[in-house]
Amino acid sequence: MQTSNLALSQPQAANTTVSQRLPSPHLLKQQMPLSSELAQQVQRHRQAIRNILDGRDSRLLVVVGPCSIHDPRSALEYADRLAALSREVDDQLLLVMRAYVEKPRTTVGWKGLAYDPHLDGSDDMHAGIALCRGLMLNMLERGLPIATELLQPMAAGYFDDLLSWAAIGARTTESQIHREMVSGLELPVGFKNGTDGGIGTACDAMRSAAHPHRHFGMDAQGYPAIIETLGNPDTHLVLRGGHKGPNYDADSVAQARIGLAKVGLAARIMVDCSHANSGKDPARQPAVFEQVLAQRLAGDTSLVGVMLEGHLFDGCQALGKTPLKYGVSITDGCLGWDKTAQLLTAAASKLARQGA
Repeated sequence: MQTSNLALSQPQAANTTVSQRLPSPHLLKQQMPLSSELAQQVQRHRQAIRNILDGRDSRLLVVVGPCSIHDPRSALEYADRLAALSREVDDQLLLVMRAYVEKPRTTVGWKGLAYDPHLDGSDDMHAGIALCRGLMLNMLERGLPIATELLQPMAAGYFDDLLSWAAIGARTTESQIHREMVSGLELPVGFKNGTDGGIGTACDAMRSAAHPHRHFGMDAQGYPAIIETLGNPDTHLVLRGGHKGPNYDADSVAQARIGLAKVGLAARIMVDCSHANSGKDPARQPAVFEQVLAQRLAGDTSLVGVMLEGHLFDGCQALGKTPLKYGVSITDGCLGWDKTAQLLTAAASKLARQGA
């Protein structure tokens, strides 16, 4: 992959240095192409998720996997296990692999595999975007739909053709730039409620993203451009709790349905079993999941999906420890594979019994 390592010749702002040019999204996609067969697979998975959102598919959407991927080898082992499990539960659950390669930070810290793939603060983003695209392609080859959180709009173009679903986080749901970006995406997107726990910001975001926009942006070749979007009708709410506590209980879900209806939005709700809903304790995710499943089994069809943070092994570890434990998250604590598989298998059985 040929790009210049030299700073741009034009004068830069006093606080800014351009250390390396990156390939355009178009160039990276040419160098690491998505085959026509896999492109058709992505389209099928996107449509399956749309069908779930619209009530045409009765399966439960489950976005599951590492909080943030830091080790491609362990991520692919997780993908292998998830692909095998998916074949067992596919009649009741649509499993989507979390391929999260950007990590939002409250202040500073490791920003994800796309930013710092060597985990050493070198921020080799040139290697990061290529590594992440290759990793996502490998996941697609396993037959999995994949999901990520879209944090940096300039990075989205390197991966958008590979994704079947995407999230906009609690801190970026209010961002006009992210709403404009989503309006141009051809895939379902979940907007998380704000960190205060309220859904007003997410409702505004969904309404904005559904409309066409003209906005400043970057074309496929990497040039500044006026971007025209058609609007994205396939968005939905993600409840992730807030400063006041969780919001996955039946009363909170009912209030969310009312809030969506007031602004003319369909009642399409996913519950993030982590973050404030679990009190940031990964061991509590199964209890959250079980309560959401119980509401679904009781007839609440507005609950179309759940999100779980899981890795090969329980918990998390601090980046900088040597050596790092294999298959353990270096960001948020995760639920280990055995517990995750048991939880999802049991859920599929309960859903199947209800439909019998």
